[in-house]
Amino acid sequence: MKSIKTKLLDLGRKGYREVWELQEQLLEEVKEKKFRGECFTNYLLLVEHGPVYTLGKSGNEANMLLGSLQLRAQQAEFIKVDRGGDITFHGPGQLVVYPIIDLESLEIGVKEYVDRLEEIVIRTIAVYGIEGKRLAGATGVWLEPETSRARKICAIGVKCSRFVTMHGFALNVNTDLNYFNYIHPCGFVDKGVTSICREKGKKAEMQEVKKEVCCYFEKVFGLEFI
Repeated sequence: MKSIKTKLLDLGRKGYREVWELQEQLLEEVKEKKFRGECFTNYLLLVEHGPVYTLGKSGNEANMLLGSLQLRAQQAEFIKVDRGGDITFHGPGQLVVYPIIDLESLEIGVKEYVDRLEEIVIRTIAVYGIEGKRLAGATGVWLEPETSRARKICAIGVKCSRFVTMHGFALNVNTDLNYFNYIHPCGFVDKGVTSICREKGKKAEMQEVKKEVCCYFEKVFGLEFI
């Protein structure tokens, strides 16, 4: 596996729209340099957002169960976005990861890219003694997916333009899961959500989780952070 130079940006806590704009700027930068045949750097963005519900371009708005007044009461936003997937929640205590990566450099397609994102999360939560699995027909990482206790710990929604990615995944670390009561997460009405904190009965150190995620990005994608 060849090494892919990647700039790591830990943004701390930022608003969703601000980071969405940053992603689009970096996406265009990578695409333009690639088109001109110039050397370019990929990016990996790590961030926590304020409370926000986002609906993917193919999602069903009926999966948002709150009206505008109720949203304001929850101090949350509702934003329609250009990624795949249905509705999900982002908020404090959740690690959101946005890779801006040229898939042609990795010689992989979108399906394998999503598989590798899932693999990174599966390996990361295994460090905390949690067994993550895939669920056929549903992206993301699940616990006990084939049982009545199926619950999602990580949502994935990506966009790819000229083989360059944006958006990414959201891993529930210490997330307030009550926010998920106001939506049908990812369009599912019969499955729950969970977090590292809920599964272990105690909070996880966010910086440690970030470190593990970055470690597995290096191993699974062959990224070289600069």
